[in-house]
Amino acid sequence: MHRLLGDFPHLGRTARQGLSLVLVAAMVVSFPVWATALSAPPATRTDNVVDTLHGVEIVDHYRWLEEQKSPETREWIAAQDSYMRSILDSLPGREKLAQRIAQLYKIDRVGMPTECSGRYFFSKRLADQDQFVIYMREGITGTDEVLIDPHPMSPDHSVSVGLWGVSDDGKTIAYAVRQGGEDEEVVRLFDVEKRQDLPDSLPRAVYLGFSLMKDVSGFYYTLRTVDGPRVYYHALGSNLADDKLIFGEEYGPEMIVSCDVSDNGRWLWLYVFYGSSGKKTEIYIQDLMKKGPIVPLVNDIDARFYGADAGDRVYLRTDWDAPNYRILVADLQNPARENWQEVIPTSEAVIRGFSAVGGKLCVNYLHNVQSSVKIYEPDGKFIREISFPSIGTVSGLYGRWERDEAFFAYSSFHIPSTIFRYDLTRDTREIWARLDVPVDTDNFEVKQVWCTSQDSTRVPMFIVHTKGIKLDGSNPTLIYGYGGFNASLTPYFSSWAVIWIEHGGVYVSANLRGGGEFGQEWHHAAMFEKKQNTFDDFYAVAEYLINQAYTAPEKLAISGGSNGGLLVGAALTQRPELFCAVRCGYPLLDMVRFHKFHMGPYWISEYGSADDPEQFEYLYEYSPYHNVKPGTKYPAVMFVSGDSDTRVDPLHARKMAALLQAATGSDKPVLLHYDTKAGHSGGTPVSKQIEDATDQLHFLLWQVGAMPR
Repeated sequence: MHRLLGDFPHLGRTARQGLSLVLVAAMVVSFPVWATALSAPPATRTDNVVDTLHGVEIVDHYRWLEEQKSPETREWIAAQDSYMRSILDSLPGREKLAQRIAQLYKIDRVGMPTECSGRYFFSKRLADQDQFVIYMREGITGTDEVLIDPHPMSPDHSVSVGLWGVSDDGKTIAYAVRQGGEDEEVVRLFDVEKRQDLPDSLPRAVYLGFSLMKDVSGFYYTLRTVDGPRVYYHALGSNLADDKLIFGEEYGPEMIVSCDVSDNGRWLWLYVFYGSSGKKTEIYIQDLMKKGPIVPLVNDIDARFYGADAGDRVYLRTDWDAPNYRILVADLQNPARENWQEVIPTSEAVIRGFSAVGGKLCVNYLHNVQSSVKIYEPDGKFIREISFPSIGTVSGLYGRWERDEAFFAYSSFHIPSTIFRYDLTRDTREIWARLDVPVDTDNFEVKQVWCTSQDSTRVPMFIVHTKGIKLDGSNPTLIYGYGGFNASLTPYFSSWAVIWIEHGGVYVSANLRGGGEFGQEWHHAAMFEKKQNTFDDFYAVAEYLINQAYTAPEKLAISGGSNGGLLVGAALTQRPELFCAVRCGYPLLDMVRFHKFHMGPYWISEYGSADDPEQFEYLYEYSPYHNVKPGTKYPAVMFVSGDSDTRVDPLHARKMAALLQAATGSDKPVLLHYDTKAGHSGGTPVSKQIEDATDQLHFLLWQVGAMPR
């Protein structure tokens, strides 16, 4: 799970829409860690760069590895790759593991559709394809037609495309082209009737928002610049250099601004976020029909607001006086705050999201990390609840205010994702698309349990394994965690979990403070100086599993990516004795310098900044890169990153790998899995995903002693 943008609005409404389980003993061999004699890692040159921050001298021996394009760094990366391959390629069972992973990855996948004028636009990837292709379907039962196929765009299929917008008449779409996993994209317009690109496009850059005018006379976009976010308007057919700057000049690089045109085409919405986790949201509106000025709807309340337009009204989800959120309504013809009304009050359940669809409000709740959906009249009168078969996650519920049709997805650890088409008037649903995964999960057992953290806070987790598992402390166990940016880890189908369980293991998803599982109070409980709470919750989960005889430290592996990479980086430096193996993906590890690179300024609102003397103190105290102790017996570690990660700079993984290789006092391997094309934001071809998953799962299974024969 690669996030770190928190509740990032990104591209507007459309873009947000878009085997047997018989575990025969002979299939899996459980034995002590493969007894390969490990060679020493490549030698890494050290510097003595010294920074003095707030009176503290900090030595950085590997500052030179921050220079990604330098010849010396490139040689070092190549040497690290050769070292990793010499170890992983010598392990038994790789081919068998890769075949099984390919079975789970090479399946047809279909995304959530967007409907305009009876046409349905969506992304689909067939089992034998590397990337998603943009399709159109005429009518709900029509034939799927290819519009944009990225495969011819690059020989190695490293280029991907994404649907960003559809015109009201369904005749024009906007789509983005991404190279590798970088956040920079090229935006193009496409004539659906003529099946060709239009001349207007946006060059490669990071765009924080994009929205087409309903009549396709132009579009709005938010460009991320070195000075901060800037909103422009582009009139179709005009020169890009003539685009009009309409908003954002007063905001700095730590701010996020999103733009969106309402469904009825009348209103322009401008959302201002104070970083990824700021406690305040500003909303500005403009009446496009009257060509009025941009005016604030709310800009003076220290609370978050998220809107859904319903004609000339807007429904606002907010944590204003409601940490679990509530929903208000405002009339845009008379938007003064004294005229706002509360329609859905706050409750014990967190309002995770909502949509204004078919003249109704569809509210997605999260109670004890379990999803439920309730339908309300526009005035807040309860109509019904949508039922689901078991513990699981509901996402989506996208649609239009004037249509009765909505789409949502449902998934759980043992239920592959299914997209439903839901009729709000008739209360009927039909399957739009379902993952046909070659796995029989009837033998899976899913349960939620709670443990107690260091400060007596109760922390939940989901535990998944085969039925009838023996609690004798011998089960290979993998814990996945995140714990940040108000993101909730809810039950979802995971091919990694399937592989792990098929190898006799236990898969655990931990709901740590810093996430959004219990509203903003849960999130705020692990921000800034309280970040240690996330780590302590993680250790409590691990200790519970050991104390309850699920596993033992020598059988316990952990995995996390992005903010979760920081989590497992802290875990391996603070509690190295508790785990035997760590997968640390796309991580933040140098917490003294993180805010100086790529999108780091956005995350100051979550972590703080070392430029502030008080915040420096706690950041330096837990920063994984600054807490590696020479001679300590660290667990086996695989750092995962790549050149195209333009969100979390891969310098974190490079520097930490070098430092830990030099410092560890154990005989456990420290590897760097580094891709010269992959990055943070997806887009990796399926064939490469299979190779990467094979490397990473093989490494973890090797270390916990659960190797395939």
